[in-house]
Order: sequence, then structure tokens, then C-alpha cells
Amino acid sequence: MLRKALVAGLAALGVVGGASGTQDAIANGDTRTITLLHMHRKDTLTVTFRRWGQYDSSALSQLNHFLRDWRNDQSTRMDPRLFDVIWEVVRRTGSNGPVQVLSAYRSPTTNAMLARRSRGVAKASQHIQGRAMDLRLTDVNMRQAREIAVQMQHGGVGFYPSSHTPFMHVDVG
Repeated sequence: MLRKALVAGLAALGVVGGASGTQDAIANGDTRTITLLHMHRKDTLTVTFRRWGQYDSSALSQLNHFLRDWRNDQSTRMDPRLFDVIWEVVRRTGSNGPVQVLSAYRSPTTNAMLARRSRGVAKASQHIQGRAMDLRLTDVNMRQAREIAVQMQHGGVGFYPSSHTPFMHVDVG
């Protein structure tokens, strides 16, 4: 009788431990969903780009199209590591709103045009390679978001606090 109670107790612990394990797996990024709002086109996308630790090719295709050059509709294959970094920044800041996308992929033509207008645009920008995004999170402190991205050390991080609404650049180059 005592043995049956012990087995039942251990089984219950396994169920509880299993639930915690599942929550930890999701928290560790085995399943990752992101919501984006493109500020120039005013369209949104919510997509699960990782399932059980594997990138979802259909979701990546949706992201590639969504993050196309808004000036000429050209797209590229975005580096999926960029989505991991942004997902992690969103998770760590506790942001609940969509990621506001100011710029993602830029065609070489667009980038050259922007570089002629501004010294702040790199001629060999990570945006051309599909490895960068300029973004804003409106429900968290952008300085805190920047610090988190810098601490992660997965690429370049820029911060533009003097813009009328602060934003940051994140790349995985």
C-alpha cells in the first residue's frame, strides 16, 4: 500500500515537473512567435517562426515578404537569427505590443539613395544583407531594450534617442 502511494506521488511529481519542463522549453525559445507592425505600410503580421526549436520555412517566407523593401517591394532571404534576437529582446523587456518595423531589408538601390542623403547610412549596410532591422517597442523603455540587445552580444546595436520617437537598430552581421 505504501509502495503504491509512493509510485502515485512520484507520478504526480512527474506530471508537475513535466508541465514546468514544457513551460521552460517555450521560455527557452523552442516555440517563438512574433508580432510585427510595418510603420510605412501599416500592415501587421503575427507568425510563429520556430516550432520545437526548428525554424518554420513557411513562416520565414512570410517574414521575408513582410520585411521587403517598402520603397520598391524587393525582398530577400532575411537571416532568421535576427528574429531570434528581436524575439529575445521583446521577451526580456516584457513588451506586449507589436514590434514596430521602421526598416528591414533595403535593396542596394534604396540603400545607395539613402546613403547619398545621409552620412548615417552605411554603404555596406547589414540591411542589404537581410541581417538588420530598425525597430521601436512603444510599451517599454527603449534605452532598456537597447541595453538588453547589447548584453546579448549577437551583433550590432544602434540607438537613436534624438529621433522624435526613439528607436534602435539591431543586426546579426
